[in-house]
Amino acid sequence: MIYLKSFQIPTREAEENYFFPPSNAKARRTCYTTRYPFGLFRYRELPMFYFEDITIFCGNNGSGKSSILNIIAEKLELERSTPFNRSDFFEDYVELCEYQLDRPIPKSSKIITSDGVFERVLDIRRINDGIDSKRADLIDEYIDENGPNAKSNYLQGLDDYDRWKRIKDMRTNNQSRFLKANLMRNIQERSNGESALSYFVDSIQENAVYLLDEPENSLSPQNQLQLKYFIEDSVKNFGCQFVISTHSPFLLSLRGAKIYDIDETPPVEKKWTELESVKAYYEFFISQKNKFE
Repeated sequence: MIYLKSFQIPTREAEENYFFPPSNAKARRTCYTTRYPFGLFRYRELPMFYFEDITIFCGNNGSGKSSILNIIAEKLELERSTPFNRSDFFEDYVELCEYQLDRPIPKSSKIITSDGVFERVLDIRRINDGIDSKRADLIDEYIDENGPNAKSNYLQGLDDYDRWKRIKDMRTNNQSRFLKANLMRNIQERSNGESALSYFVDSIQENAVYLLDEPENSLSPQNQLQLKYFIEDSVKNFGCQFVISTHSPFLLSLRGAKIYDIDETPPVEKKWTELESVKAYYEFFISQKNKFE
């Protein structure tokens, strides 16, 4: 499903026109240490980008592919879970961008960044720390209530009855069953990579636009493949559109993806097997072929 049809980053001429009008007092001030993202693509001759169900921006670190996603997300007013680097000129730059839609952008659309994924993993670690702490407290309570110094079971009121019932439950169950009944499922069983993959699966719903900024950063090769299949299924069966920045060969091989090589000036469309980053993987493994046989 195509929602976003095209997007135009400000041209060199548009940037120059912004800075040179005598009436633009902000542009003439010298107190700013950066005018990002102005100047980032000034000499790159970025084309009008046209989008398919899956569109990928591929380039080396520092090529600006993540900046393009952030600019698109800001222009489309997409939901995001974490802040991003921006300057006092960011909104002015975004104002100069232009886009066309095939259909309205659903409100559930969002940009998912590595920072958001890492925050999810850290949240799970914090939860697990709390689970481990609660587990220790429950073990101490179990020993205290069932040990030789266990408190009297004499009932003096409803609070004592509740306490008595809890003791009875502990005595009719072994320690592991008691803990299982009183603790939430320990999501520590998941690895960081599995937690990261679950973040994408939980975040991506039906009929929406999703911008994914280098999703491979927190995923193993196996989980990158799982994400690839999930994205393909979300496009085919659930009406989603994806715009992705990546240099993962697994994600670059997404079926039907349009790929822009941002390292080229101007950026051009390429097949994933034509990209230099993918060729580097290929040549490396070919040179090591005898070790796999």
